[in-house]
Amino acid sequence: MKRRTLISSALGAATLASLPIGSARAQAFPNKPIRIIVPFTPGSATDTMSRPIAERLTAALGQPVTIENRAGAGGTIGMNVVAKAPADGYTLGVISTGHVVNPVLYSNIPYDTLKDFAGVAPLASLPSVLVVSPSLGVKTVRELVAMAKAKPGSFNYATAGVGSAAHISAEKFRVAAGIDAVHVPFKGSPESLTETMGGRTQFTVTPLSSAAGHIKEGRLIALAVSTPTRVPAFPDIPTIAEAGFPKGEFNFWVGLLAPAATPRDIVARLNDEINKALRTPEMKERFARLGAEPMIMTPGEYDAFLRDEYNVLTEVMRAAGAKPQ
Repeated sequence: MKRRTLISSALGAATLASLPIGSARAQAFPNKPIRIIVPFTPGSATDTMSRPIAERLTAALGQPVTIENRAGAGGTIGMNVVAKAPADGYTLGVISTGHVVNPVLYSNIPYDTLKDFAGVAPLASLPSVLVVSPSLGVKTVRELVAMAKAKPGSFNYATAGVGSAAHISAEKFRVAAGIDAVHVPFKGSPESLTETMGGRTQFTVTPLSSAAGHIKEGRLIALAVSTPTRVPAFPDIPTIAEAGFPKGEFNFWVGLLAPAATPRDIVARLNDEINKALRTPEMKERFARLGAEPMIMTPGEYDAFLRDEYNVLTEVMRAAGAKPQ
């Protein structure tokens, strides 16, 4: 028995020695739990989209993949944790569209938005929705715009924080509609929705996944979605273009990043497992219920996508008059 064990160990060592270093490392990964930092509160779109992926990764990799919420400052608090973590694949961060515009909005971000991260994989694109409280007394976008213009300076709008995707989307709508409204940022979508339902803010633009339950139960009225076409799960909600404001369209997405120096073979392994999960009928159906559509890219394609979004959206926010805090 001892001789067989020694032979088996020797053969295993020889096999590993014959593999390229990256391949051997990827095979050994992971050997301990992985954490995914969500830089917004539980119930936010980044949180909602990341949890089913964490479940699939746990099953595929044989190690626990846990969610850790680190909310605040438009996602920069949580993403600073990721940027400063060891580059070994065991700490990942979930971002949304707002990540790429934070340099325009925050003057002292403790990391470089592009250089300090490696794209692992996008997860999904999903519509944002413009919602109001039933107590506001409007049922269409044009009615909301007319009310805002009749009472200049009296409207507030809530978002999941400065630089969040909700902030970008709301600013695109505000500029397209030509209305004056004060931005009131919160730590996440649940808080911004609570304030809008309570009538303390007049409207919010939020990922549909966060607002869907409130819309179905009548606590919020959905005026328009941000996407070019209607959402199959909510066919009665018009698009912002159909409502008369085509320049208010906005593409909201969620994805995973790792520290920049994470070995490429580990990034590739994670990307492969995530893309396998996104292709499953179960995941497609789960996302569809939230109006979300899986996004599948290689790490290189995702890095290029992030650079393009950075270039386009930082200009959008500057044009809207955004200034660093």
